[in-house]
Amino acid sequence: MNANTWDKFLGITSFGESHGPLMGVVIESVKPGMIFPIQQLKKELKRRRPGGGVVGTTRIEQDDFEIVSGIFQGRTTGMPICLLFPNCGYNSSDYENLKDIFRPGHGDYALWQKFKIYDYRGGGRISGRETIARVAAGALVNKALGKIRISSRTLGIGPFQTAAVQDNISNELYWPDKDSLPELLNFLQKLKDGKDSVGGLVEVQIENIPAGLGDPVFEKLEANLAQAIMSIGGVRGFEIGTGFQLAEMTGQQANDQITSTGFLSNHAGGIAAGITTGQPVVLRYAVKPTSSIGLSQQTIDTRGRDRSLLINGRHDTCLIPRIIPVAEAMIKLVLADAISYQRLLAGKKQKLSDLREAVDKIDEDILVALLRRTRITQQIGRLKRNEHLSISDADREKKVLSSLSEKAANWGFSDIPISDLWQIIFRYSKSRQ
Repeated sequence: MNANTWDKFLGITSFGESHGPLMGVVIESVKPGMIFPIQQLKKELKRRRPGGGVVGTTRIEQDDFEIVSGIFQGRTTGMPICLLFPNCGYNSSDYENLKDIFRPGHGDYALWQKFKIYDYRGGGRISGRETIARVAAGALVNKALGKIRISSRTLGIGPFQTAAVQDNISNELYWPDKDSLPELLNFLQKLKDGKDSVGGLVEVQIENIPAGLGDPVFEKLEANLAQAIMSIGGVRGFEIGTGFQLAEMTGQQANDQITSTGFLSNHAGGIAAGITTGQPVVLRYAVKPTSSIGLSQQTIDTRGRDRSLLINGRHDTCLIPRIIPVAEAMIKLVLADAISYQRLLAGKKQKLSDLREAVDKIDEDILVALLRRTRITQQIGRLKRNEHLSISDADREKKVLSSLSEKAANWGFSDIPISDLWQIIFRYSKSRQ
């Protein structure tokens, strides 16, 4: 499983640790000849970058980057784009006293259980620093979104809640209620002084989105949006449309009735059966309090002993200002993927580069499937050797070939030499066992 790869419209692989020399991202399947949006990229990175203030960490990274490949004379070449982001503002000494202790709320304990090792320096790979790769990739698909507009507002932070709506929100918290903002900032300052943190709730509106994006069953647009948003560290809840409040409604209340002039409500959040209806897509996600706080907490160490923990270092009082640009970047990637697929499905006139891009992605999917198959067959080989079983199983291979040939014929692929193709796969698998 390629856990560090998001393989959709753009093949994205991120790498690097919070306190390592750099972070990086490789972006594949980029159309050639596109003007590289360097100013837009800088703008998006600036939004994600912490700014100190009431809620931000005092660790400041300039997020300068180096373009290693994929760009020539300001345009994409069609080759993978590799961007490197040097880490300059980290201080690993802040974490030396934590190297054998699991931090509550963090992934330390889970990582230890899985890998028997974890990078205690600022979270390593699971640090919020990794999100720079997502934001960089999201900046490259703005053109593909056309007139689609994505806007975010904060609905709640701790005990503060608002239903206010405001365009062009300019404060760092994306808080739409000017009247309650000073009191909220005062609350956050007290939390910061007390070395504590707080979570919140964010709403996203996606407007000017065409009907017909997404697919039923396993590729529902809301499912892909949920996966993208929930993959962000610090996000612990997701809902679409009226969301969990639908559990309190009757069918007559919840259904979005339709007239000749359009829908009478939008409880579904602009998506039905996994497909956009043309209404605005509305989603919300919950952000947990920052796990690193400067208050004493109970935990254990790597030897299972009870310990008391006090975390030093530089941390955000509230994650919302930094998560919103990341969430919007992930939404862009999901929408760009859906738009690309819908263009192919609709049979619209395609450029040669579009069709080649689609074929290249399928080829990559085949390679990933072969890699996964090889790893599984290696496990089968080890199991057979441990149980003193023969590696070769001619009867099973014969049944598999017969089944695959039958399926190929039913799908209209009778002219494909299925038997020859899978014989090659079988031989390779045996050689790897």
